[in-house]
Amino acid sequence: METTFDVRLSETLMVNDLAKGKHSYTLRWRVAKEGFSLTRTNRTLANKELAKLVSAVGRGEAFYCDTGRPISEARVTASKVSFYDFACQYIDMKWPSAAANSRRSIVDALVAVTPVMLKGRKTGKEAKALRGALYKWAFNTGRRNDAPEDVQALLKCAAGNSKQLNDLAKAETIRAALAAVGTKLDGKPASRTYMARRRAVLWNLCEFAVEEGHLAANPITTIKKERRAKYTADVVDPATVPNPQQAEALLQAVGSLPGSGPRMVAFFASMYYAALRPGEAAELTKANLHIPDEGRGKLYLTGSTPFAGGAWTDDGEERDKRQLKHRDVGTGRWTPCPSKLTGIYHQHLEQFGVDPHGRLFWGQRGGMVPGKTYQTIWSAARVAAFGEEMARASKLAKRPYDLRHAAVSTWLASGVEPKRVADWAGQSLEVLMRIYAKCLDGREEQAMDRIETMLGG
Repeated sequence: METTFDVRLSETLMVNDLAKGKHSYTLRWRVAKEGFSLTRTNRTLANKELAKLVSAVGRGEAFYCDTGRPISEARVTASKVSFYDFACQYIDMKWPSAAANSRRSIVDALVAVTPVMLKGRKTGKEAKALRGALYKWAFNTGRRNDAPEDVQALLKCAAGNSKQLNDLAKAETIRAALAAVGTKLDGKPASRTYMARRRAVLWNLCEFAVEEGHLAANPITTIKKERRAKYTADVVDPATVPNPQQAEALLQAVGSLPGSGPRMVAFFASMYYAALRPGEAAELTKANLHIPDEGRGKLYLTGSTPFAGGAWTDDGEERDKRQLKHRDVGTGRWTPCPSKLTGIYHQHLEQFGVDPHGRLFWGQRGGMVPGKTYQTIWSAARVAAFGEEMARASKLAKRPYDLRHAAVSTWLASGVEPKRVADWAGQSLEVLMRIYAKCLDGREEQAMDRIETMLGG
């Protein structure tokens, strides 16, 4: 059918008198000099139709000469793709270029939204089985075709009960989808960062649907007031951050453990003294150490191997070799190496050396440090350092990542300017100040003392 951009809209509605004092409302427009009109029983409905046409003209959209309607409406009317099939298409499009942990995050968001887009909600064991099937098989491009027969039957049922993708254009449906990405499985609100990550996936999926011609516009943009739960603040809880004495006690406890304990002391020390992420510590090589025989030095980080799980990596390895977070490939960053960490590195190199790839840390059977290994060691170290009762009840240093939080908090509390701390930690200044806001509390008197000193008080 022939299309044109020659469209003229009349934004004045014609009022038609009907029987018993009622009215109808007609809007008129011209497409390539051909006149068209549309009548609705009340002004609200007529204005909605007018708004659709105005939006299409504003987007620079072509109109069909014979029907007078924008081409996007014809696409949406003809689109009969289900949400389930399109979600699989979307993940297949994203899979090749996405990092392993990004793949897992995308799938996590799709698993949260999919139940909203099924006819009839499953509960209990059925819901859990469906989530597992979606997460492990349907939305995993590399494993979808290898799903067991019972899983295939479950997914076939889900595909058959899937709503149409263009149902997302309905206000009640997109609101339900947005609510799903902001809620955890236990019904509690998700953290702000977790919610934002899931919401970004839903937004991107809708944009892809527009690009493919299945939706006329991103339905999220039509929600004027999004009903959001009171998401938990994404800031570091000071109760989880160990002080220097507690951190050193934990490192000593790691070294006292049998098996891999002694060889993991320097691994955890890298996180506490230099604020390395676990993936950055796992990728640390001797060449990254710019340290003297004694005293402070520097580390130059060049890569990261975050734990992702073999289901999400291209090579089936548990860790995904990546560039540094928030940096381009080949771009590194410097971070300080305090004197204590220098001594720990020298002791580690003397006792354990490096693996054939020059890495400081590796598993007992070779290869990269398994994610489960350092998690297990850390749990045992907390019990050894704090006692079983406190380790179970307390949030203190619950995760190895809390060592990184402790390092950044220590730098800030020591008076290091936030911009330098952000550069060392590999974060933006805005994120740093938001996440560590509570760790800066209690310094009001110090700040006022500095003002008094400057003013000669």
